[in-house]
Amino acid sequence: MKTRIALLREMGKARPYSDSKPLEIVEAELDDPGPGELLIKMSAAGLCHSDLSVINGDRPRDMPVALGHEAAGVVEAVGPYVTRFAPGDHVVLVFAPSCGHCVPCAEGRPALCEPAAVAAGKGSLITGSKRISVAGEHVNHHIGVSAFSDYAVVSEASCVKIDKSIPLDQAALLGCAVLTGVGAVLNSGGLKTGQSCAIIGLGGVGLAGLLGAVAAGARTVVAVDLAKDKRDLALKLGATHAIDPTEEGAVQKLRDLTGGGVDLAVELAGAAPALQFAYAITRRGGTTVTAGLPNPQAEFKIPAVSLTANEHALKGSYMGSCVPVRDIPRFAQMMVQGQLPIPDLMTHRLKLEDINEGFERLAAGEAIRQVIVFD
Repeated sequence: MKTRIALLREMGKARPYSDSKPLEIVEAELDDPGPGELLIKMSAAGLCHSDLSVINGDRPRDMPVALGHEAAGVVEAVGPYVTRFAPGDHVVLVFAPSCGHCVPCAEGRPALCEPAAVAAGKGSLITGSKRISVAGEHVNHHIGVSAFSDYAVVSEASCVKIDKSIPLDQAALLGCAVLTGVGAVLNSGGLKTGQSCAIIGLGGVGLAGLLGAVAAGARTVVAVDLAKDKRDLALKLGATHAIDPTEEGAVQKLRDLTGGGVDLAVELAGAAPALQFAYAITRRGGTTVTAGLPNPQAEFKIPAVSLTANEHALKGSYMGSCVPVRDIPRFAQMMVQGQLPIPDLMTHRLKLEDINEGFERLAAGEAIRQVIVFD
């Protein structure tokens, strides 16, 4: 069948993206779903820094690639041997599918699925297939989803069914911003009621993490970002304090107001200096979690003795250490009950044709979560 896709042929085009237009809206041919695959009619897809990092070249991928990974939609058709989904089901797309058989999957850590990582590197679905072509040439899938498209063929392992009462434009954010941000706080960081927490980086993922910290009952929630408007929004969303990390004495100020540092510092900015700040504000015996994706060349240095002398835990978090089939319904219920007011993070609704303007807005720090809504 025919579908429109947002195609990236070349990384590293100059900004503003509204002028250079790195993403082309083109007509593509989409194969029928194969064994274990689904055809999804996209309803909504979020613009995320992980997409931006492919556009600007920070996270290289083989070209050309059909971008997009945070989305929700409706099952249009199913391939052979699919038993868990049927046409009409509402689903959230997951950018790290689980094979269910490799060592990480067997350990309950599906975000680290080894076959999924291999498939993502090859630009294929976890089934090994490539289902998109333009002018007769195969196009790479983006981490098994390629959500900036009217339709997509995905592995059933890349989908989680949700209740049809949940608005799909809100549900789209469950697939990345919420999984990564809330998961980093609750799963990777294990934040407990009454503890203190700092969120460093207040984009869509960071503010989702902040909502998670508030929902967990943290006594102190410190929002850290360069942008005043984002700090102000964080205070409205439940942060108890907001700090500009570049102001003189910011580290000491934060340590003073939290009595020696926070129990949990979560870095969600995707920048090495932000991780350095997060580590510096973590108390003795506390935990620093990083879920950002900085440039692969960026380095982070710490005094080696601090890990031992301070019993300081430093943890990476991919996809919020989530189990999507468990956590997406859980977070969706928290959203419905108002514990996670995710709709407050949605600053712009776009059409697919507006995608380059949207990514320029994201690169300039002028948006939280922008969502493409499909007809």
